[in-house]
Amino acid sequence: MKFIVSSSQLLKQLQSIAGVINANTVLPILEDFLFEVEASKLTVVATDLETVMRIQMDVEAREAGRVCIPAKILIDSLKNIPEQPLTFTIDKNYGVEITSDNGKYKVMGENPDNFPKEPTADDTTSFTLPSTALVTAINKTLFAVSNDDLRPAMTGVFFDLNAEYIQFVATDAHRLVRYKRTDVSCPRADSFIVPKKPLNLLKSALPDNEDELTISYNPNHLFVKHGTTQMSCRLIDARFPDYKVVIPADNPYKLVLDKSSFQSALRRVSVFSNKSTNQVALNINGSELGLAAQDVDFSFEGNERMQCQYDGEDLTIAFNARFLIEMLNAADGNEVRIELSTPTKAGILKPTDQEPEEDLLMLVMPLMLNQ
Repeated sequence: MKFIVSSSQLLKQLQSIAGVINANTVLPILEDFLFEVEASKLTVVATDLETVMRIQMDVEAREAGRVCIPAKILIDSLKNIPEQPLTFTIDKNYGVEITSDNGKYKVMGENPDNFPKEPTADDTTSFTLPSTALVTAINKTLFAVSNDDLRPAMTGVFFDLNAEYIQFVATDAHRLVRYKRTDVSCPRADSFIVPKKPLNLLKSALPDNEDELTISYNPNHLFVKHGTTQMSCRLIDARFPDYKVVIPADNPYKLVLDKSSFQSALRRVSVFSNKSTNQVALNINGSELGLAAQDVDFSFEGNERMQCQYDGEDLTIAFNARFLIEMLNAADGNEVRIELSTPTKAGILKPTDQEPEEDLLMLVMPLMLNQ
């Protein structure tokens, strides 16, 4: 089999799916890309057994064929070859010869029959949504996903679908993010949990624009299609915690802050906080907010004051500063509103102005105050 392809286009496409491949795999074949040529179309597949990504591109080819090529050496070589047509020639023993304008490179491929089979999209339910909606949802929720493998349900993002809206929820038991879109509808009420890794891959592979994506799912797998790129992944088989019960119905005190000033103050003060808790105390007194952090072991201490708009009784409450900084990153706009009640109840953080079709709510649990 033989085909001719543009070196820079091939590199760009391979880089978009190379993230699937794990550095240390049990099966050597999982370190390869599967190349399939049929009717002047090249399809390349990468998998780690849980997630599969495939791209398709046009090539010059006279015959069909398949081969597995080691991913790392192929990408490393393409990075150093300037833009030009490359000729791939594969012999019957899966030896791969790559010919450029002034070079010839050989690599030993593997039998494509040993490459794992992809999951088939049987009995799926499908819906479409703009690419930017999914990319935004991933960006706003992924940081709150848990890394605790003992709670598998929390190691992914929960997709809650119905005819009026779609909700994306992530939690690690210390904080929770719920992002809702009302400009997307699904054929029926349903829900599933998508693992962190495929969502990270989608975030890099999908464009942040209005391109239409097709999302299909069955009880075991999710399938996402955008143009010539496709991804499928195994869903997490676990029950997501009932997140609605932890969102407080009424937090009477409202604190409005300039987002970037608050974030900068948190970054400066948290340098002096205890490294295991990152605790920063917020002392709200009228229209002034005091931030205080200390690490008793090293006699470190940091304090700052800033202006705020506050409606409520004076209050001192402590949070993990790293959590607050990450949540502020996910909030669009110049101002945020924090809704509070007592020093032991969860605080709710929201952007003050949101797009009509979007609703972002972030909840964070307070820390015990160091007296």
